[in-house]
Amino acid sequence: MQHVRRCFVVGIATKRFFSRRLCHGSSAKINDEQKTHFGFEEVTPEQKQEKVYTVFKNVAQKYDVMNDFMSGGIHRLWKDRLIDVLDPLPSTKLLDLAGGTGDIAFRFLERVKEREGRNPTSSVVVCDINEEMLRVGEQRAENLGYNRSNLIKWVTGDAQNLPFPDNEFDAITIAFGIRNVVDIQKCLNESYRVLKPGGMFLCLEFSAVTNPILKSVYDWYSFQVIPVIGEVIAGDYKSYKYLVESIRRFPDQKDFKAMITDS
Repeated sequence: MQHVRRCFVVGIATKRFFSRRLCHGSSAKINDEQKTHFGFEEVTPEQKQEKVYTVFKNVAQKYDVMNDFMSGGIHRLWKDRLIDVLDPLPSTKLLDLAGGTGDIAFRFLERVKEREGRNPTSSVVVCDINEEMLRVGEQRAENLGYNRSNLIKWVTGDAQNLPFPDNEFDAITIAFGIRNVVDIQKCLNESYRVLKPGGMFLCLEFSAVTNPILKSVYDWYSFQVIPVIGEVIAGDYKSYKYLVESIRRFPDQKDFKAMITDS
């Protein structure tokens, strides 16, 4: 069986994890619908995958800078907290899904170095479907001196069909990426498959704002300000308009928790 609990809430960002147990819970649900959504637009699954790929290809070079501008730098605190919750033990093998530019991976490795010293036994695999995002991450790793070690690997792969064997990883993280997957349930099922028994899955994602006053402010900032920031900083209004719409279309906390339980 699986145990699901909310582990952290800060502002409008919800982090939650499930701990995988020795036996599977309910059978996996497969989404057979022929239509999905790209922001507020109804599209086929194939169209969504292509459109999302184009979005992140376009924003890759400015992705980290835009995260700072959009969140006022607060995303750094959320990601630090994610690593605090992970609390990696020696020899932890982490899979960071949709981790292209390496923000989570580098935080993990810094924590590992603090814990394990100069010869760490832990490692991370960064998996992303978008080669442009991975290229940015690899360049950052080169600048930080990580690409000369076996501590980090970069893999092009689809979160709905992971190129890894069963029971491969001690932990999986995905930060602000799962809402861009065509079939979220397939991504969760695949994550469960490649986790070792007792492994941990941590997802950092925006979700529904329940406070009505905060919601009105958040909606105004999201729909009126963020796309404009995207245009000014990255020269790309449409991509950031999609990212805002994708947050609105993402399941609320209760429904997402149920999806994790069903994986």
